Amino acid sequence: MKTALLSVYNKEGIADFAKELVGMGWKILASGGTAKVLADADVPVRDVAEIVGGGAILGHRVVTLSREVHAGLLATGSKSDKQELKRLGIPRIDLACVDLYPLQDEINSPDSTPESVIQKIDIGGPALLRSAAKGRRIVICDPRDRCAVLDWLKIGRPDEKEFLNKLAAKAEAVVAKYCLISARHNSRGFYDGAVGAEAMSCKYGENAWQTPASLVSVGSEDPLAIDKFISVAGSEPSYNNLADLDRMLQTLTHIAAVFELNRSYVPFIAVAVKHGNACGAAVASSPIEAIKKMITGDTRAIFGGAVIVNFEIGDALAGLISKYNMQNGERRLLDIVAAQSFSPGALEVLGRKGGKCRLIENPSLNLVDCKKLDLQTRFRLVRGGLLKQPNYTFVLNLNDPQVEEIGRMAGAGEKEDALLAWAIGSTSNSNTVTLVKNRMLIGNGVGQQDRVGACELAIKRAQDASHDTDGAVAYSDSFFPFIDGPETLARAGIRTILASSGSVRDKEVKEFCEANDIALFLVPDAIARGFFGH
Repeated sequence: MKTALLSVYNKEGIADFAKELVGMGWKILASGGTAKVLADADVPVRDVAEIVGGGAILGHRVVTLSREVHAGLLATGSKSDKQELKRLGIPRIDLACVDLYPLQDEINSPDSTPESVIQKIDIGGPALLRSAAKGRRIVICDPRDRCAVLDWLKIGRPDEKEFLNKLAAKAEAVVAKYCLISARHNSRGFYDGAVGAEAMSCKYGENAWQTPASLVSVGSEDPLAIDKFISVAGSEPSYNNLADLDRMLQTLTHIAAVFELNRSYVPFIAVAVKHGNACGAAVASSPIEAIKKMITGDTRAIFGGAVIVNFEIGDALAGLISKYNMQNGERRLLDIVAAQSFSPGALEVLGRKGGKCRLIENPSLNLVDCKKLDLQTRFRLVRGGLLKQPNYTFVLNLNDPQVEEIGRMAGAGEKEDALLAWAIGSTSNSNTVTLVKNRMLIGNGVGQQDRVGACELAIKRAQDASHDTDGAVAYSDSFFPFIDGPETLARAGIRTILASSGSVRDKEVKEFCEANDIALFLVPDAIARGFFGH
């Protein structure tokens, strides 16, 4: 007869699981709290303390950390091991169902104390999981796997070696992540990293020769985490598609946050990116207007790009995305479109031959606001290690007393254009200068080695897209080291500039803007520099 050891913190569903095992002829061992729940549910159960030499000690804190329990999990099928277990009166344990104390929840709790966190550091649970994994027992560390194990047992344990190996690997990963949480907390971040699981395979990485490639999920509860997006049409997203989605989310959430903070509402937002940088973006009072302005931003660059919106795309909006500003009835080809949801007709309108347009949805997209910024620590692989920094969580507040207003007083519309320009520019590859007019992006000069070059590129892109730059608003993601940047913008008719201060030539920049009737907003570089994506 097989023996299962059940020791769980979250008791939900454990009685039903145990009853199924008993019905298949299994004996049940359980730790104190779990044993009580099972006994109350009329499940035949033996407290594991009964097989431990000397019984439970230290207020029942030390029970499963015993040679008897771990011998039952680690004994092989050899004749000598079987004889030794029999001589010592130790049952072989064939299944271990264990979950761990909620350490991260306790760390995050506003009421936690150093003592309460220590109490939630599980020792016995990780030890049980590792012994069960090493002993190649049936090891269950995730309640969602219980039904799969029961089904597997009922059909005769097919592909047993592979099945047990997968369970063992998952248990080791759960323990590794748990130990990392403890190490990170106890070291105050000195030890850090990530443990995740492959959530999606990609055909290849950035280039066809970079294989294998995949999305690894770290199990985030963030509703806008990349693995929470559902593919509803087209082929599986590629590595580049997912990289673009991450960048689009940064821009979309920053637009939502800055408008909520400064205007107390979140508008309809539409963003198009090419290689991660916004080439079209707009805010509006209607989805139709937002989409039209997004497309008009740069009809050339959007072709083959990626789009994200914070609303549902129905049949009419899909037709707009596909054909607005196109010539001779042609369709606009896109690689990926992300939305709150899609109508069945929209899936058909936006689809491409061979599934080349990936349509993905996430219902949380219509709830973006200040609380939806990505708060997860950002890591970047570098040779031999990781770079680590807080995420991009600064949100511009034009009412902050640290914001200097120099020269001409900007109107309400110009201020809204400045908010949009900031959100786009601060989530584009630096150095960046961004031009916005009438609540739409008209030119994004990204990734330049010098600031005047970023100004020139933004103006060129706007003019190439047939936009009149006169009266546009410019955002610079850092201060102007020389006067040539503002001079270049002024020649193109820009009359409002948002930048940071900190240059030795700030005085010259201020004097130039005052003399040329330019509204200038300056925020200290130390708190508001908008560098992104180095």
